[in-house]
Amino acid sequence: MNEITYLTLAFTGGIILGTIFFWGLWFTVKKVITAKVPALWVFGSFLFRVGITLTGFYFIGAGNWQRLIACMLGFMIARFIVVNYTKSIDENKLQLKKEVGNEA
Repeated sequence: MNEITYLTLAFTGGIILGTIFFWGLWFTVKKVITAKVPALWVFGSFLFRVGITLTGFYFIGAGNWQRLIACMLGFMIARFIVVNYTKSIDENKLQLKKEVGNEA
């Protein structure tokens, strides 16, 4: 395979890693609110997310700085995607609560 293919795969891998990382962060923040031991959730989630992310960067980068940059770019783009998607989920739930509150 040529270098463009590797860079595209690295970029896609970065998007996947970023989605896992930031979706996990969002889930953790939601779960901590109702958890009996919130510190365990925060610490465990942090270790899990960072472990997956660093392992992914290690294997995707494979000693090539161009692939590492492509992966990091995908990771940062995934942040914006997840933030916007989860914001819309939260806004929809808030809107639903307002509608249910108005009916009562």
